[in-house]
Amino acid sequence: MSTRTPKDWGRLLTAMVTPFDASGNLNEAEAARIATYLVDVQKNDGIVVAGTTGESPTLSVEEKLRLLEITIEAVGDRAAVVFGAGTYNTAESVHLAKAGERLGADGIMLVNPYYSRPGQEGLYAHFSTVAGATGLPVLLYNIQPRSAINLDTETLARLWQIPNIVGVKEASGNMAQIQEVARRKPDAFRIYSGDDALTLPILAVGGHGVVSVAGHVVGAEIKALLDHFLSNVEAARKLHLALLPVYGAVFSAPNPVPVKWLLSKLGFDCAEVRLPLVQMTPGHATEVEKIFADFKSLTQG
Repeated sequence: MSTRTPKDWGRLLTAMVTPFDASGNLNEAEAARIATYLVDVQKNDGIVVAGTTGESPTLSVEEKLRLLEITIEAVGDRAAVVFGAGTYNTAESVHLAKAGERLGADGIMLVNPYYSRPGQEGLYAHFSTVAGATGLPVLLYNIQPRSAINLDTETLARLWQIPNIVGVKEASGNMAQIQEVARRKPDAFRIYSGDDALTLPILAVGGHGVVSVAGHVVGAEIKALLDHFLSNVEAARKLHLALLPVYGAVFSAPNPVPVKWLLSKLGFDCAEVRLPLVQMTPGHATEVEKIFADFKSLTQG
């Protein structure tokens, strides 16, 4: 049982990539190095481990838990660590939630059960069952494009009555729905953008922060955007617009292929992805690198 003191998640979290070695195995040393970089250089308040960006569908239970241990050890008390315990198997999600709590996670994230399409009652039963198995705060993850089912607002409103369900990562892309959630939610319930490009619009209607992918390579700039929003909306708007090409590049191929490639160009051994994901073509990779380089030249020049 971990004795680590739970931390507030903060406003900028990045869903961390999972590095693999040339043989396709978890690269533990590089995972620790990336986690440290995300916190100390890219200014993340927290890290989400074993999420979609971490290629969670291809990770074994043992790999997920080991990755959580490595990340907690690497960042210590400098950042929150949220564990991606959600799967399409409720019993497995319960097991992961309990294990994550035992290892010292600061919260768990539960994605809509993908492929199963359980319906709204099934979503409620799944999320409430997993939340009831842990004392950790729970972040729900609504991403219909990947899960093939939407977490409807009425269902979410039932779920936020469960004390340890404290927020939602919204990646549905449905701003009308997100605004309705913002209008109806309790004050303490937090909305995190699950889409980098919608961070500023979601903040504008009452969002709290973002669970980012681009935060691997432009985390410090996203943190500045979040800070500006509280005091200088015009500066936040300008930074948001400048970041849009980077967001587009990061999602120009199946996630996390482009962001792992960009990180590898910054000196991390993490370009490898597990099938069924494949690398970008050399031409595409060059385009992604150029967009990132142009942004850095603009902001640093």
